[in-house]
Amino acid sequence: MKNPPQTPEAALKVFLDFLAVEKGLSPNTVLSYSRDVQKLFLFFQKEKMPWLKAGEENLVRFIHHQSRAGLSPRSMARVISSLKSFYRFLVLDGILKKNPAVNLSSPKTWLALPKFLTVKEVESLLRQPDTEEIRGIRDKAMLEILYASGLRASELISLRTKDVNLGDGFLLCLGKGGKERLVPIGESAETAVRAYLEGTRTELLKQPSEFLFITQRGKPFTRQGFWKLLKGYARKAGLDTKISPHVLRHSFATHLLERGADLRSVQLMLGHSQITTTQIYTHVSRKRLRQVYDKFHPRA
Repeated sequence: MKNPPQTPEAALKVFLDFLAVEKGLSPNTVLSYSRDVQKLFLFFQKEKMPWLKAGEENLVRFIHHQSRAGLSPRSMARVISSLKSFYRFLVLDGILKKNPAVNLSSPKTWLALPKFLTVKEVESLLRQPDTEEIRGIRDKAMLEILYASGLRASELISLRTKDVNLGDGFLLCLGKGGKERLVPIGESAETAVRAYLEGTRTELLKQPSEFLFITQRGKPFTRQGFWKLLKGYARKAGLDTKISPHVLRHSFATHLLERGADLRSVQLMLGHSQITTTQIYTHVSRKRLRQVYDKFHPRA
C-alpha cells in the first residue's frame, strides 16, 4: 500500500487529476465529482469519522443524509456514481485495500421524468427574439440551434464557426469526455445561423474569435449568461414550465421519439455513451401516449 495522502484535500486533488488527465473527462464533469466528494468529506468531518477508515455503513449514512436534504433521484445517482469512482480510484492507486462503495446502488432515476416543452411552446419561445435587432438575430440563432440539435448548454457556447457546416446541414460538437459527434440541423436553424453570420457576428466582434456565438462585449458566452438569456425569452413567451437549456434538450429528444425516430439515432445525436440513458425518453413518450389515449378514446 502506498503512503496515503496526509489530507482528504490531497487525495481529492490526485483523484481529480486522474479524472482530467487519464480519463479525459470534461472540466464540468470533473467539477461535479469534486463537489460530491467534498460534501462527503464535510459529512465525515461533522461525524468525526477519519476519511480513510469509513466503511459502507458510513457511506450509506451520507447518502441518506443527502436524500433528506432534498436531492432528486437523478442528483442522488450522480452522487453515488462519484463515490464509487472515488473509492475505486483509491483502491486502484493502492491507497485503500478494500472498496467500501462497491455495493452501493443507484436509485431508479427513470422515475424522475425530464421536463419538456410541447411543440407549440417551443415555437412560441423561438418567436420571442426580435430579429430587427442585432442581439435578437444572434439569440434567434442560438435558440434555433439548441432545439435543432439537442446540444447541452456547454456544448452550444463552445461551438466554433468552423464547427458548423451550413451547406450539408451538420455541426460538429465536442461533448463529454472530449468525444466529438456530428449532429444534423434543420432548415430553420440553418437560416437563423446564416442570418447571424452575414453581418451580426462581425458587428459584435471586438477582436478575432473562433467561437460562434459572441456576447455584446465581444466575448464567448458563459453557461450562466446563456441561461439568463433563455430565461428572459421564456418569460416573454409566458411559459410556466421551469425552463433551462436542458429542458430544450429534453424537448428535442422527446419530440423526435414521439414522431417515430429510433432510439439508437437519438442516442447518437444526444451523445449518450449508453442507450439506457436515452431510454428515459421512451417513458416520457409512453406517458404522453397515455394522456392522449385517455383524453380522446371514447372508452378510455
